[in-house]
Amino acid sequence: MFKKCFFSLYLVLCSFLLNAQETATEFYDEEGTNLNVLYRNDQSIKAFVNTRGFGLLFRRCKHQTIKTRSFYEFDIQTLNSFKEVSSDGAAETKNSFVFGKINSILLLRGALGVQNVIFSKASINAVEVRYSFSFGPTLAFAKPYYVQVFRPSVSPIIKQSEIVKFDSEKFTIDSIIGRGGLLYGMDEIVLYPALTAKFNLSFEYAPYTNLIRAIETGISIDYFPKALPIMARNPAENLIFTLHVGLVFGKKWF
Repeated sequence: MFKKCFFSLYLVLCSFLLNAQETATEFYDEEGTNLNVLYRNDQSIKAFVNTRGFGLLFRRCKHQTIKTRSFYEFDIQTLNSFKEVSSDGAAETKNSFVFGKINSILLLRGALGVQNVIFSKASINAVEVRYSFSFGPTLAFAKPYYVQVFRPSVSPIIKQSEIVKFDSEKFTIDSIIGRGGLLYGMDEIVLYPALTAKFNLSFEYAPYTNLIRAIETGISIDYFPKALPIMARNPAENLIFTLHVGLVFGKKWF
């Protein structure tokens, strides 16, 4: 009796192990062609443009359920004013300049978020649609805007130029001959903290399940407790809305 029970139990265990091995083989896919594989980790970068600048983002995700990922991300981007208009400079360097600009802005953001799948891929050539939302701190680096002007001279023939901080009370568009160099004003940077919320729609089209290739679009909202000044004779901004679109590249692993 004992031998029969032992033999029956042995057959059940063998059957279970064989099924488990088949299941593991089905779900483990080094070639990235099996849609049933659940990769628990992924990371990606996104190059994007928005309605007021451009930037680069890094994102690290981890699966919480089959369709839900939690993630953290960091991005850096420029921020311009809608009222900026470039003018050609008369200086030898031919640097264009923006009349009325008082600060060049660079944003550094960090955020935590959640991403969910709306429509999964039905085949390897299909598109997966996801949405995500995130929230986190932002730090704006405001560097004073410098321009190149002619230095006052006693001789109308000899003209020398100098690079000075833009002042709307002193200069007209005709008195500026170019933009100052990138390094001017670096020691005068002012920091403006903010809070940022984002909502994204992502369209994943990668030909392999272990890769990330997507087009992502969405909206960002930045709130600055201390208003951010960009243009002279224009009110500083507390609330900034931007629309963005970008290309996402990355990989997934177990």
